[in-house]
Amino acid sequence: MKLWQSFLVFLVGFLLVGVTLNKFLPQKVLAQDKEFCDSTGHGADSTDPQVNTALGCIPVQIDGLVAWLLPYLFGIIGGISFLLMVYSFILLATSGGDPKKVQGAKETLTSAVTGLLLSIFALFILKLIAVDILKIPGLN
Repeated sequence: MKLWQSFLVFLVGFLLVGVTLNKFLPQKVLAQDKEFCDSTGHGADSTDPQVNTALGCIPVQIDGLVAWLLPYLFGIIGGISFLLMVYSFILLATSGGDPKKVQGAKETLTSAVTGLLLSIFALFILKLIAVDILKIPGLN
């Protein structure tokens, strides 16, 4: 079986397990959830106007939008790093001792870990510079 076929089988299996767990684990129902979108977050006269979408209440002002968007971006970055690490481990396991393939797998793993660490430290550096040093309002 070729490497991309193994990866495809792994990905399909991973998705099937995720869909199965999502289907049978208890779900949160937003029928009477007061936190979903209360009246303080709507309208142009509100201090924190939000738009009610399928993703939830998305803030309209830039500071609220960035604060709402950052966890999703870091989740995506973490997921991509995880997939790259798994891919590099598969490359390493299937290299068969070939020095070029081992070196390529090590470089892929190094790039994935470096990207993950850089994205994690970017949040701390942003907080240090923007909030603590420059004291930019709205980024708390």
